Amino acid sequence: MEYEAIIGLEVHVQLKTQTKLFCGCPVEYGVLPNSRVCPICLGLPGALPSPNKQAIILTIQTGLMLGSEIAPRGKFDRKNYFYPDMPKNYQISQYDQPLCKGGAVELYPLAFPKDAQKDPQAQSRKKIRLVRIHLEEDVGKSFHFEDHSGIDFNRAGTPLMEIVSEADIRSPEEAFAYLTALRQILRYGNVSDCDMEKGQLRCDVNVSVKPIGEGKWGTKCEIKNLNSISAVRKALKYEIQRQIHILQLGGEISQETLRWDDLKGQTFPMRTKEYAHDYRYFPDPDLLTILTEGELIEEAQKRIPELPEEKKQRLSQNYGLTEYQASVLASDPQLADFFEKAAAQSANKVSVANFLINDYLAVVSESETAIPIPPEYFSELSNLVDQGKLHMKQAKEIVKLMVTEKKSPTLIVEEKGFAQITSLDTLDAICKEAIEANPKSVADYRSGKTAAINAIKGYVMKKTKGQANPKIVHELLEKKLNELG
Repeated sequence: MEYEAIIGLEVHVQLKTQTKLFCGCPVEYGVLPNSRVCPICLGLPGALPSPNKQAIILTIQTGLMLGSEIAPRGKFDRKNYFYPDMPKNYQISQYDQPLCKGGAVELYPLAFPKDAQKDPQAQSRKKIRLVRIHLEEDVGKSFHFEDHSGIDFNRAGTPLMEIVSEADIRSPEEAFAYLTALRQILRYGNVSDCDMEKGQLRCDVNVSVKPIGEGKWGTKCEIKNLNSISAVRKALKYEIQRQIHILQLGGEISQETLRWDDLKGQTFPMRTKEYAHDYRYFPDPDLLTILTEGELIEEAQKRIPELPEEKKQRLSQNYGLTEYQASVLASDPQLADFFEKAAAQSANKVSVANFLINDYLAVVSESETAIPIPPEYFSELSNLVDQGKLHMKQAKEIVKLMVTEKKSPTLIVEEKGFAQITSLDTLDAICKEAIEANPKSVADYRSGKTAAINAIKGYVMKKTKGQANPKIVHELLEKKLNELG
């Protein structure tokens, strides 16, 4: 019997605001523990919350970017449960009146893991529907040491947006693609930096399995607080196989909340799965209803930029790029802007795109460095190649040096002696020497094996330490060999 997975994701996104959701404490990462707190975010008696307008606007903006319906009014509710890192013993969230309902995230091939980008599922342009987007406050963070535990409340009260998908996802690879595509849109909109290492994007996964063709869904389990997209994929792969194995042995799946251990590559039970009624939601009496129509929606609309799909199409049309090239560049708003600035000063836009995609991204990936150099360097490099002053092998080496040494291509060429030899007299003499030094290759060429010219060309390139202009060398050799009869 074959099984299929039913997957839904709850994505928690830390919004890019200067202050917390209900108080004026600054949102900062990596500062001294419990140094960004006040009576409101610590839940002290008598401290009253006041909503952060910017957080509401960012949530509405997200809904508009994802095609959600914006509710005319929303309200805040208290979600009651006890946990050490939640000082009030309730979390201010939204229950039955979220700010946004519906919407969708479209998957695209490059959003899938590299080993799955050619699979049929990656080509389908599937849309993952959304249930809702709501706003809530984050909790503190617990730290466990050898002989004691501690809590840092700096994060408590930080604006958190929860994006809940329908159970439309059918594989770990689709979950990976959904998170990649969603994160891309959020970063484009400057809603969040979505830095998962800093906890700015976290994910809870709901997963069940059932025999293919069976209408009834299986019992679902929830995997909590996955903090990387690759961890989501790995956790789902393991959990799907675990559930299938239990069913194949005739067992039953228990509805429970699980945690993922990345080192052991396993899920482990935390507690039985909660239901909404366990949290005893009720409207927060200290907070008024949010009226979204008018000013809030207008401000959110003004913030919406050119989105990834629109940018991809424009890059393709305006610069003559392939769909793949445009997709890679549009995958990151900073990279796309960098390309356009570089291309503006180059006659060969496609060449600039190739240097960025094939060479620059590889260097940056190895060094884990952000874009550290002026875009003009790439237009300059492309122009040097087009003018015949560099060949491609040299240009690729210069890309690495541009990043590591932060110098312009022209300066690197001067310092390293990379300039191509284009003098006809100089190359003519070396080509003559190459022909005399390779009689067998000459004989092969004259007998019709035209590929033999490459061995003679190799002699020239070695003699000039790779600095001879390959095109001129090829033309000179061809002419001389044909003159031999």
